Amino acid sequence: MMNSKTLIEKAIEAMAKSYSPYSDFKVGAALLTKSGRVFTGCNIENASYSPTNCAERTAFFKAISEGEREFTAMAVVGGKNGEISSFCSPCGVCRQVMAEFCDKDFMIILFDGKLTKACSLEKLLPESFSL
Repeated sequence: MMNSKTLIEKAIEAMAKSYSPYSDFKVGAALLTKSGRVFTGCNIENASYSPTNCAERTAFFKAISEGEREFTAMAVVGGKNGEISSFCSPCGVCRQVMAEFCDKDFMIILFDGKLTKACSLEKLLPESFSL
């Protein structure tokens, strides 16, 4: 199993690819599948905002489009001008996408440039909507 540090490093690499000319807030994510593959994503902004896509969903959609459906963990990093200085927690929409495809024990790993914090999807999104 890949360790948290390696997953964070991959998220940082993905953050460098962010397209965020409107907010200057760059986000990167690295998604680990149960099979051991890693899919990365960055945030991609749009002038009309609603077509903007978060880094987390970019990683999920890439993985799903490649046939992956089982996930164990995701690292997420972000910051203004690409400088990581605080934890960057997934937005509500991304949490709901995670709930669609992940078990409640799916781990979300956050990094603030110094410290690492991890929590389960169940803790991050209690009582999530599901069918």
